[in-house]
Order: sequence, then C-alpha cells, then structure tokens
Amino acid sequence: MSGRGRLALCAFAATLMAAASMLPLVSPAGWILQAAFLLAVQSGIGVLVRRAPVPRAVVVAAQALVTLTVLTVVFARVQAVAGLLPGPEAVQRLAHLLASGAEDVGRYATPAPVTDGIRLMLIGGVLLVGLAVDALAVTFRSAAPAGLPLLALYSVAAGLSGGGAGWLWFLLAAGGYLMLLLAEGRDRLSAWGRVFSGAAGRPVGGPAVGAALSGGRPAAPVRTGRRIGALALGVALVVPAALPALDGGLLFGPGGGGRGKGGGGTISAVNPLVSLQDNLNQPENREVMSYRTNSASSSAFYLRILALDQFTGSEWRPSTRRLRDVPKRLPGPEGLSPGVAATEIRTNFSASGSYRQTYLPLPYPATGVRVDGRWRYEPAGRTLVGDRGQTTGGLQYQVSSLEVEPTAEQLASARPAPAALLREYTRVPGSLPKEVAKTADRVTKGAANDYERAVELQDYFASNGGFTYDTSVSSGTGSAAISRFLKDKQGFCVHFSFTMAAMARTLGIPARVAVGFAPGTVQADGSVSVGLRDAHAWPELYFEGAGWTRFEPTPTRGSTPAYTQQDVATGDVETPARPEQGASAAPSTAPSAPDSCPAQMRKQGECGATAAPGVAAPTDPGTPAGTVVGLVALGAVILALPLLPSLWRLRTRRRRAGLFARRPASGGRGAPGAEPEPGAGPGPAPAGVAGGTLAAWQEITDTAWDHGIEPDESLTPRKAAARVVLLGRLETDAADAAHRLAGAVEQVLYAPHPRVGTGLAEDVATVRTGLRASADRRTRIRAAVAPRSAVRVVWAASDRWAAATGRWRARWARVRWTGWPRRPSRQEG
Repeated sequence: MSGRGRLALCAFAATLMAAASMLPLVSPAGWILQAAFLLAVQSGIGVLVRRAPVPRAVVVAAQALVTLTVLTVVFARVQAVAGLLPGPEAVQRLAHLLASGAEDVGRYATPAPVTDGIRLMLIGGVLLVGLAVDALAVTFRSAAPAGLPLLALYSVAAGLSGGGAGWLWFLLAAGGYLMLLLAEGRDRLSAWGRVFSGAAGRPVGGPAVGAALSGGRPAAPVRTGRRIGALALGVALVVPAALPALDGGLLFGPGGGGRGKGGGGTISAVNPLVSLQDNLNQPENREVMSYRTNSASSSAFYLRILALDQFTGSEWRPSTRRLRDVPKRLPGPEGLSPGVAATEIRTNFSASGSYRQTYLPLPYPATGVRVDGRWRYEPAGRTLVGDRGQTTGGLQYQVSSLEVEPTAEQLASARPAPAALLREYTRVPGSLPKEVAKTADRVTKGAANDYERAVELQDYFASNGGFTYDTSVSSGTGSAAISRFLKDKQGFCVHFSFTMAAMARTLGIPARVAVGFAPGTVQADGSVSVGLRDAHAWPELYFEGAGWTRFEPTPTRGSTPAYTQQDVATGDVETPARPEQGASAAPSTAPSAPDSCPAQMRKQGECGATAAPGVAAPTDPGTPAGTVVGLVALGAVILALPLLPSLWRLRTRRRRAGLFARRPASGGRGAPGAEPEPGAGPGPAPAGVAGGTLAAWQEITDTAWDHGIEPDESLTPRKAAARVVLLGRLETDAADAAHRLAGAVEQVLYAPHPRVGTGLAEDVATVRTGLRASADRRTRIRAAVAPRSAVRVVWAASDRWAAATGRWRARWARVRWTGWPRRPSRQEG
C-alpha cells in the first residue's frame, strides 16, 4: 500500500474511533455501522481521485459531492432526482430532517432514540469531520491540524454524555489521533530513504545528520509528532472538563429515564423562554395560528404549550417525563372534583405554515384532541409532543377542553394537596435568596388561607406593588434574576410568573409556570388571531378540588381570572362552528364591532383597525419561483459534473478521428512500398500527414492511459508501443497495429521521405478493441466513466492560465518601467 493509502486508512480509522464517543448519546447504536460504510465510501473516493494528477481542491470537491450524494440516497432517496442526485425536493427534505433533528436533540434525554433527524445529524457530522480529517492529513499532508476536528467531535460527545465510560471513548479517540500522527511521520521519513542508527554518541554523516539519526534518540519528526500528540491529548482532556455541565440531557434536559413504547421515549424539552422575549419584541405581530371556539369567555382563553415545573436555581425547566400514545379521550385533570363547575367546549385551530412548534398549543385542561400526524402524550403536563420531526406547521386540529370555573369560596376552603404533589411542587433551591421568602411573607401577611395568599401575590405584582411591564429587561429566570426583579421592579411575563411561582412555593403552595399564548385578537368574522407578540408565561397554582389553576400577575397582559375577582357574571356556551378547510381564508371587509374587542386587548391597543381580515386559515406563500429555478439549475449542474470527464474524452476522440481519418499515413497496410511524391525533397512530412499521424498516436496513448497504462514520454515511439503491447496484454492483431502506428510516427518525425499510406483509423480501432478485451470489467467502466486522460483538460487550462498571467506580468513590467505608450501626435506622424 502506498504512503497516501496508509494515511487515508489511518484517517478513516481515527475518525471512526472518535465517532465512537457519540455512542452513549443515542440508542440503539446501529447508526455507527451506517456511518462507517459511508465514511469508507468517502475515503475511497479520495484515494481514487488522488491517483490522478489533479489539484488538491478537486479532490476535496469530489469527496464533498459524493458525501452529499450518499446522504441524499440514504435520507432523501424518494425526493432525489432519479433516486440518486440531490434535487430541490431532496435538499428541502434534508433541511427538514436537520430542523427536526435539532428539535429532537432538545427534547429527549440521553440515551435518545435514533430518529431520522438525529441519525442525519450524527452521520452527517461524522462525514463532515471525516472529510476535514482526510483533507488535512492526506490531501494536504498535514496530520497535526487534523486533530482539531477529531477533538471537536470528542469534546461534543464528552460534554453531552453524562460521563459514563468516558475514559474508554477518550482512549479510542486519542489512539486514533496518535496513529494518524505516526503514519504521517513514517510517510515523511520514507520519502528520504531508510533511517539507519549508528552507535550511541557517534553521529553519522556530520553533525546535522547525526543529530537526527543518532542511535540513542528518536528521529526529529518522531519527537515532534510525540510533542504534538501530547499537547493535543492534554487539550482533549482539559476542554471537556471545562465544558458547562448539561446534566446528561442531550441539550437542556436532565439525564436518566428509559424510552417508552413506540417512538416516544422520555421528554426533556428545550426551554421555550429562549425565543419568548424575541417574539414579544418583534416589529410585526405575525400570525402563528387562528381558531374558532364556542367559549363565551374568549378573553380568558389561554393556549398552553408546556409547563415548567422544575426550579434548579439557575433556570425553570420541564421535568423528564415518559411519553405515551395519545388516548382517544384524555384522562380527567388532576385534582378536579365534580363539585366544581366545568363546561366542555370545542375549538378548531388552524396553524400557520411558518409556525413550526414541536408542542401542540392546547387550552387547559384538554379532554380530547383530533389531530393528524405523529404525536405523543405526556400525562403530567397534559402536553402533546410531536414525534420524529412532527410539528404544527400548517396543521388543522380540533380540541375539546373544560372551562373550569371554581368560586372563591371553593378555592378558599380547598383541602391540602397530596403529600407527593406538595413535596414535588413546593421544592425551592438553596440558592434562592432569603429575601424572596421574606417578601412573600410580608405581602401575604394577614391572609387566612392559600387562596387569599395567592390573590395577594397576584395583586402585588399586577397592581399595588409598583411593578412596570418592560420587555427590554434581560430574560434571566434563575435565583439572581428573581432577586434583581424584586429590587428593580421592571420586567415582562417571564419575571412576573417565575417570581410569583417561586414565592408561592416558599409559602407552601404547589406552583409551576405555564408557557404558551395569551388570548389573541378577535376578528370581524368571529375567529381569533394569535400572533407572535401574544407569547406569554403565567403561573399555575394547585388547589385540591380545582386542580391546577391559572393566575395572572403580569400587568397589561392577558386577563385577570374571574375567581380572583368579585361579582363576575358568566356567559352561556354557544354551539361551535364546524371546522371547514379554508372556510375563513378569504379576507373580510366588514368593520369590526368596537365591543367585540375585550377590554384588556383594547387597553393594550391591539384591537386593530376598523376593518380586519379573516385569518382563520393562514396560507403559506410557498417557495419563490426564483428559488425553485435556482435549485433546479443547481441540480442540473451537480448532475452534469460527474459526466464532464467522459464527455470531454468523447469530444477529443471525435476531433482526433476527424484528423487521421482524412489524412494518409506512412507505413500503412495499403502502401508497403510507396514512393515519395514527385518533387518532394528531404525533410519532415507535410503538415497534414504529420497532424493526422500524431493525432492517431495520441489517441492510442490516451486510450492505454484510460485502461491503466500511464504514458512515458521519455520512451521512443517504438519502445512506447512495445510497453503498451506488454502491459496491455495485446493479441497479435492489436500488437501489430500498435507497432505500425509507432512506425508511422517515426516516419513523419524522422524520415527524409516519409512513406504515405492509409489505415490509421483501422489501427486505432484495433488497438482500442484489444485494450478493452484484455481489461477487466472495473477497468473498462473506469475508462468509460472516469477516463484518466481527461486530466489533460486541467493541464491545458493551467498552461493557458500560466501563459496569460505571464503575458500580463510582462506587459505590466514594461508599463511600470517605461510608462503607458503614448498616442503619436500629428506632428510626429
């Protein structure tokens, strides 16, 4: 095996050994076999392309193109052009899988199930690192920097895994990198010949050589490789230890937990507060969904995405939960007793195509959901989670839910919560400042029960505590942020809800934080539009008999619950409108009634103009035509790239055939004793004769090269023909044709009176047939699809570029020293 072949094999092994550190992150581990196969294909393409004298960038480009192709075949074969090449639909499919994989990474705890999105991220990441390692170590012959992508791969795996068998993966990755360094050192030393060792302390060949080849010490490249390896291993050991602890979650969530039945597993959600503040500060309140409901109280109709029930001191986040299949009828809400008034309502939702949320927005508590797609149910939070890349984009669904209407007396007389629930939802971290509990005690002083304490907390933040609503405040949710919020008294829904929930817990009231959307804007056609700026967070407190109950401490946002007010009338439930596809897609020009906007919405100035369009079924404009045309053009270019060498070779063969088919040749079968033309003197053959003969000779030379016989320009035509006959294992007819062509070349180059004959085309065809007959199937396919002689087009382009730049430099030098030539004046000329 050649030196570069050994380096390519070591680069492949080093990448695969570093990729093994990703095994603890997902289960099952079968993806590593698929990644190894595709990585071998990628490395093999590099080995094949490097055998041709092509620029290094061409090698990397070929490997990148093949990598994209194999990923398309594996993950988007249905959408690919001819089931192989990446077209516009295949690119969109890969982008969709990457987006769903990113969502799955934040949703599942380790070991996560290998969804299609996660599998693409894993295999694609390994191939990307493998491409970088192969390019650096093999193509550019610099193995030391190749440790950086290997280090990145191992560091990500070490930081995301919960420790486990970390040393095993470290040793594997480190061993692969050292093996790569040693292979490169051996390859470099072999270029200088064999290294001999002399007696200790006796330099061989002078001081400079003796220092490198002394018997008692390793050679300088070996010592350098060891130092680089030691430094890289030290960095690899320190960097993962310095990464922030992620508690075993694949992105945010805690570790542990197994996988449930089906495709679910445990849920460890991405914290939705990351984008909540950005949504509130959007310059345009872009619609995310619309709905129609038969609820008479649209101003209290909150849409819940998920609940954050774990307070770690640094953040609020959802606990790890097991997922189940969605039941036809959801279980009854926790803690709700028959004595509390509850009315079932129905709501029809239509999500915008641009709103791609993994969690399904639902009113709380939902009792039944009719929705298409792959969804899983998390019972504790009563949440529906998309499985295997399922999102809300463009979704239409129907939800049955309860409007729970407890009275103040029922909440005030609620029995204590169950011990397990009380223990879980009143837990606060030790880092929570004592002033939080002191403030809660001071605000609720004089309250007779938990309900009165909850109302006092709500009123303290919403009205009489001096707090102001400001979305420009930093959105921290930890203990320090809560302490700062109580001091500065400025923030938005995140600060109000989290601080109230934390204070409620210090008072012994079970509390959590819900994240979703506040009531939207009522439209002229009766539908309700929910926009980005309706994103909201609010606390939920538990009261036995009523269950989890909403409170609203954020001023100027949402609506104050009726059970925290006095003398509140309730409306009747109307018959719901039946959902229809696109029923409300057409805009409405009817002016909206002033009374249709709730008082809270009117106070915020978000009721809109007098004419409001119906938006119950938002539509996605789709992909622009220019983008489609560009993607189709890109696909056509990608499709044509692999065919360029064979097309160029076919064009060259036809051009040469046009030369030697019209020209007489010397020494052909048709004129063994032909005399020179009358009047022809000594000297080389005429231009037409020489051009045709040399074109025929060039054609069989390139044909032999395509079949694996590299040309040797140092040989005479006769010896070159003998070499082609020997290496190509040509039979008698083909061998005679090759020797006749060599004789013809010698005639036109050296004979004073070249003999003119015919048969060049027949001889070329005979030699080509003989080479194909003696070659194996693989060589024949290579000669037709990827001919080696096609590299001549690169050489020609390089020569032309060098000539052009040489002429430009010469001209610039003349201009620099003599100045630009002046135009002659009339007097001068």
